[in-house]
Amino acid sequence: MSKRESSKHKIDRRMGENIWGRPKSPVNRREYGPGQHGQRRKGKLSDFGVQLRAKQKLKGYYGELREKQFLAIFEEANRRKGDTGENLVGLLESRLDAIVYRAKFVPTVFAARQFVNHGHVTVNGVKVNVGSYRCKPGDVIEVRERSKQLASVIEATQLAERDVPDYIDADHHKMTATFVRVPALADIPYAVIMEPNLVVEFYSR
Repeated sequence: MSKRESSKHKIDRRMGENIWGRPKSPVNRREYGPGQHGQRRKGKLSDFGVQLRAKQKLKGYYGELREKQFLAIFEEANRRKGDTGENLVGLLESRLDAIVYRAKFVPTVFAARQFVNHGHVTVNGVKVNVGSYRCKPGDVIEVRERSKQLASVIEATQLAERDVPDYIDADHHKMTATFVRVPALADIPYAVIMEPNLVVEFYSR
């Protein structure tokens, strides 16, 4: 098993949930945590524990972002007008790697970051190789010509386990995706319940 595959499965096991809705998640077979003591970790969580778990789940969903990176996104969400939790998920979904994943150009969010980092993607015709690049509504993301026939890309577009959300207009013939708008929490097709309000409470302690 590759390091990335192992990391992805470890997050599922740690959370006790199949957070990406993947059919091969180990949680589909056993819902307890990893390690020899995993089955004994079902104790009732404190309020802090519930908030921490919500933060870890949201942070892990987007490819196990570093704490410093995630905190910076939260602080920007907090500075903006409106609901901080809604702002937070909107900023996370505006990341280039998240849009590449949502557009089904790759099978996982981990693969999306690697795909962007390796220079397979352009934004408005300009190559961008930074997964955290912030896209704006109207931006057009395209798989570069030399990458459109990669087997992994073709397979990803045919995945039946998830659909492209309506805030992204994807054309799998041209391998382009337009970021139509910043989504609200209710628009985002999370496979499990995400609670950004608890993340706000965690950082507001």
